[in-house]
Amino acid sequence: MKVPFKYVVRNLFTRRLTTAITITGVALVVFVFVGVLMLANGIRQTLVATGSDENVLVARKAANGEISSIIMNDVYGVMLSLPQVARDVQGRALATGDVVVVINLEKIGTEGGMSNVTVRGVSPPAFELRPRVRVVEGRMFNWGGREVIVGSSIERRFSGAQVGKTIRFGGDEWTIVGRFETGGNGFNSEMWGDVSQLQDAFRRGGSYSTVTFRLVSTDQLESLKTAFGQDNRLQEFEVKTERGFFADQSEFMSIFLSVLGIFITVFFSLGAMIGAMITMYAAVANRTIEIGTLRALGFRRRSVLAAFLVESLLIALIGAAIGLFLASFLQFLQVSTLNFGSFSELEFSFALSTTIVLWATAFSMLMGFVGGFLPSIRAARLNIVNALRSA
Repeated sequence: MKVPFKYVVRNLFTRRLTTAITITGVALVVFVFVGVLMLANGIRQTLVATGSDENVLVARKAANGEISSIIMNDVYGVMLSLPQVARDVQGRALATGDVVVVINLEKIGTEGGMSNVTVRGVSPPAFELRPRVRVVEGRMFNWGGREVIVGSSIERRFSGAQVGKTIRFGGDEWTIVGRFETGGNGFNSEMWGDVSQLQDAFRRGGSYSTVTFRLVSTDQLESLKTAFGQDNRLQEFEVKTERGFFADQSEFMSIFLSVLGIFITVFFSLGAMIGAMITMYAAVANRTIEIGTLRALGFRRRSVLAAFLVESLLIALIGAAIGLFLASFLQFLQVSTLNFGSFSELEFSFALSTTIVLWATAFSMLMGFVGGFLPSIRAARLNIVNALRSA
């Protein structure tokens, strides 16, 4: 005979204070757990959104990121001659050789201090390859001039990075003539200028950092990789979709944050599990007569065990729901951190996903199970006569 579910639910409200404290503890643990996973997921989504599956990005195999990659001009010409590279109506390759450098700027407000900012030198096809980059204030920089446009994230967070201001790097003065938006991807945390001017300023006239180009069709990626493998001049370079490249750049940072978050959460969850255990032990102690009565009425030990275990799981589930509800508001926050792949500032939002919700729910249920298992065993093993005599 099974214990009615409404009996379990009713007992949640008989010890309001201890139950509320336990639910609060579980909710806080879930909030921290979900917050860190949302942080890692936000970085991943921001960088993945930076690229496109239609574009291919080429970098040196040994490079950890764009700033450590070098592609010489003669090799750049070889890449553009490949038949897999798409061309415009004039027959020009839809490709851009980018020069990526990092400069230091002062942060605005209470954050203070210096931080790294990515400056990307691009050629005209870059804006066709990356159509989400749109100038929303000021104007486009003049090709051949020491002018740059800044992403909205940089404009908000750094002193002197506003339209009309002048900043100094690469041994010269650069005028900020516009601000661009990208829909929240990684380019929003960069400055863009003429690649030839960046090459001259940083004495990189014969090289690029990476090369990005559009494929004639997306199913030609494997044939492109084969062409790179067969040409001795191209074998030291790696070919990836642009989205795949930036997704790989996010892996280390997101894994680091996830592992750190799990470690912190496991540490805090010990307190929540102890709280659940104390609550359930108190429930057993206060309901000894009830338990004896249930056993005397014919309810089996496993039914009593299941009833107390379900009660503990319900407490954990309520705590998970509250923690998830509170964590969902983190999606409205914009934060920035140092991207380990580029060693520069990256702004992103917390991002909640179905996977995170499932992980948080499973983790809270585990806390409820561990916290309620021993008290449930104790309740199931109570002697009927001794339980009834306790009255």
